[in-house]
Amino acid sequence: MTIASFLVALIAIIVSAKVFGEIAERLGQPAVLGELLGGVAVGVSGLHLVDPHDVTSHLRSELGVLLLLFLIGLETDLKKLLSVGGSATSVAIVGVALPFLGGLALGMSLGFRFMVAVFLGASLTATSVGITARVLSDLGHLQDDESQVVLGAAVVDDIIGLVILTILGTLAEGGELTALGVGRIVLVAFGFVLAAIVIGSQLAPYLIKVIERVDVARGLFFASIVFAFALAALAVDFGSAPIIGAFAAGLVLARTRKREEIEREVHDLGQFFIPIFFVVVGAAVDLRSLSPFDPDSRRFLLIGLGLTAVGIAGKVLAGYAALRRGLRRTLIGVAMIPRGEVGLIFAQIGLSAKLLSSGLYSAVALMVMVTTFITPVVLRRMLTRGKPTELHGVSDYVVDAPQDHERT
Repeated sequence: MTIASFLVALIAIIVSAKVFGEIAERLGQPAVLGELLGGVAVGVSGLHLVDPHDVTSHLRSELGVLLLLFLIGLETDLKKLLSVGGSATSVAIVGVALPFLGGLALGMSLGFRFMVAVFLGASLTATSVGITARVLSDLGHLQDDESQVVLGAAVVDDIIGLVILTILGTLAEGGELTALGVGRIVLVAFGFVLAAIVIGSQLAPYLIKVIERVDVARGLFFASIVFAFALAALAVDFGSAPIIGAFAAGLVLARTRKREEIEREVHDLGQFFIPIFFVVVGAAVDLRSLSPFDPDSRRFLLIGLGLTAVGIAGKVLAGYAALRRGLRRTLIGVAMIPRGEVGLIFAQIGLSAKLLSSGLYSAVALMVMVTTFITPVVLRRMLTRGKPTELHGVSDYVVDAPQDHERT
């Protein structure tokens, strides 16, 4: 990519994010929905100004989702998150098992080989924590008990999804797995999060004291960003996802007395990079590959719709696995619906291993696209309406109705 094409793509991303995001908000929808549609307009289905498969586009979007999860972590009360840990874990496990088994059954019923059906089922497992967190934050309900369950469950099933991804990646490459090897993968994936929070919580206060003693312009801002990116990089080295590391960094720094100041410092950077992630997700949508007028495309369109139905049903039912009383379980299930980059990574591995055809890859992409686009709309209808405002972190809403919403 030349510097000129890089700048053109960046301009297209910024303009489409702001224009379509503003239109969405004026129509009473979350800005994220407009940003996704803006991506469709400038991506492979539209003006071709943004190539979502280019490495620079991917890296820009990764920075956006890292900052989003860092800010979400800063706004999350760890004690409150742990208080719903049982419900979050049960929702996550059921939310992985049901879609996986449903996708596997669908693939087998359509006559695909077992490993092909396994990849189709695996692509349905992981909720996109970035999309879910952004929608809940935009709607001003990030602190609700249901949102805490969703956030915890999304993080857990993202980790489970990465465990499955590692296992299937090994099998796709012809490798062998032992019980000891699988146990090590699981231990490393979950152990990193626990270690990062425990050790980071001990080190963070000392980090804040050092920054205060060293008189450097915007030292808190730079130190916080470095801390978040360092944990994200460590997460990758330990076989987890970078977004998990960034979220853990936010949880750690949220427990320091500088939490609000850090949120204000990082806010502007997040406002620039976060929409990039959603525009690039939308830019990857190829509507032409699923045309209902072409016989071959029509078949994969139907498969994609079948995967979408299984994926939605599995996550909505998983919401009813929440153990705690008084929770709006349907709301939890709906918030778990969106899939994202992890589902596409599953499909990409299957495509590279020649287990999935390009048509099946497009079917998975359709599932990701539909689940991503419908969630903001449905959640907006289910949650209390509010008026937009700006808080310390990501875009938020001030809710006019009382906070103790009537629960079903």
